[in-house]
Amino acid sequence: MPRQVRAEQTRATIITAAADLFDRHGYESTSLSDIVEHAQVTKGALYFHFAAKEDLAHAIMELQSRASRQMAMETDARGYTSLEALMRITFGIARLSVEDPIPRAGLRLATGGVEVRPPLRHPFTEWLDLASRKLLGAVKEADLHPDTDIEAVAHALVCFFVGTRVVGRSLEPVARQPRRLAEMWHMMIRGLVPVPRRARYLTLVAQLEQEIRAV
Repeated sequence: MPRQVRAEQTRATIITAAADLFDRHGYESTSLSDIVEHAQVTKGALYFHFAAKEDLAHAIMELQSRASRQMAMETDARGYTSLEALMRITFGIARLSVEDPIPRAGLRLATGGVEVRPPLRHPFTEWLDLASRKLLGAVKEADLHPDTDIEAVAHALVCFFVGTRVVGRSLEPVARQPRRLAEMWHMMIRGLVPVPRRARYLTLVAQLEQEIRAV
């Protein structure tokens, strides 16, 4: 195996092991020695790629941000309405969290006091901007009431989305997140979407939740 490929695989192994430990035990409670043991690599291999634990945390948050942006771009390219695109993106992020420890750890790091270093933006800021754009588009497309307070709803949506995972971390398995997300959307749709358009989006909620459960 070429040296560069082997080095990339080792780096990925270290990141995945660190993400798993950060997600399960928290950033502060995880040591570099814990990561070395979990990844089954040498300390030299770890320090070759990461000078400090903070660098590992930043790499995980970068990967989470990249995955979220990629999902948003792919969804935008499919021509959905603004509201459907926003719903699909939130369920897509939830699906990543269920399947992959890196997005789960990225969220825990974002809520655990790890500083986000420029040029990386804080994930909550990215999600607020995305939600605001999609909600504004949904108002223009008449999928939301015209007097919708975009800033307030975007803030509530992100807080609800993040909060379900933060609370659920102690109370229920991550596999429960799609159900919590569906509950969030049921409340949002009933409060914000005009009656003639509600059935379409309530049906979509059930479909998106089922797609995650079927994986």
